[in-house]
Amino acid sequence: QVQLVESGGDLVQPGGSLRLSCAASGSIYTIYAMGWYRQAPGKERKWVASITSDGMPSYADSVKGRFTISRDSAKNAVYLQMNSLKPEDTAVYYCSVRCKLGPLPTVYDYWGQGTQVTVSS
Repeated sequence: QVQLVESGGDLVQPGGSLRLSCAASGSIYTIYAMGWYRQAPGKERKWVASITSDGMPSYADSVKGRFTISRDSAKNAVYLQMNSLKPEDTAVYYCSVRCKLGPLPTVYDYWGQGTQVTVSS
């Protein structure tokens, strides 16, 4: 199995910054991509950003230009630098990983438990 542990969520004022971290551990054979999703109260979970194994990032329009995703392949870790935060960024942020557990072609998706980000004055 694979475990994901997020950290870095906090209460921050509008315009502030936060850096989320996520580390994957367990029986990982190959990672294809890692990413971040978020879920605001009463709303469905939405994709925020992702990064492929060769470092290609992608962003949702709502965070483009403000958030930066990066990864450390040696540590199976992914990070989300969030700048110019807005109240609408308030949500539980979840880390995800798409990976294989062995040489077979089956690909799995795993999720972390989430970390709370609150943007409020």
